[in-house]
Amino acid sequence: MTDSLDPSVFRDAIDFYIAEFERILVGITSCYKIMIEDSISVPSNNENEIRDILLLNYLKNREIKRKVKLTNYRFDREIMEDTTKGRVDIRILSKNDFEIDEAYYTIECKRLDNNKTSGTSGLNGEYINEGIMRFITEYYSSYYNVNGMIGFVVEQMDIRTNIVNINNLLRKKFPDTNTETVLTALNFIKDFEYQYYSIHKNIKDKKIKLYHLMFDFSENIKA
Repeated sequence: MTDSLDPSVFRDAIDFYIAEFERILVGITSCYKIMIEDSISVPSNNENEIRDILLLNYLKNREIKRKVKLTNYRFDREIMEDTTKGRVDIRILSKNDFEIDEAYYTIECKRLDNNKTSGTSGLNGEYINEGIMRFITEYYSSYYNVNGMIGFVVEQMDIRTNIVNINNLLRKKFPDTNTETVLTALNFIKDFEYQYYSIHKNIKDKKIKLYHLMFDFSENIKA
């Protein structure tokens, strides 16, 4: 019988959840691409409405879920957590862990624009203070120690430059994020450039991994 305290078993479990979450993010990004193909119009000033279009029309659509291989997961919105005060934007439950109430992935959604991109009071600052920090402070729980954020880009911008701006804010203005690795490029999602991860320590000194996807809706804004 395998020793449950064997560090290699623990490492295997972490790797499994990371791989599972990456598969989920691949599917979510596929939904975003379908939204763009559908020429969906979104508001520039309401991230909840953008999230609801993604969630209700795509992530909860049975036909689309089959198409993007997300049928093993349930997606919920604005769910109040049992153990914290948080109300998560998107909660993702795997059918493998339905019987464990606290076992789910969380995605926080934030708008991004060109206003005050290097300052703490712009949407980049909010992305950190009202997004990343919610995982650091355990305002959102983190059962798997891996969660995600989606940046809804609502104005035309150089997204790569904006990632540099966010990273500068993390380094210089938000020390409480306990950032060990700033937003760093990934390539596990095919034909999608704006994928990143960051590493932080939360208030319990536990290391957490956050994935960051930047969905560009700048050409889909409602008139």
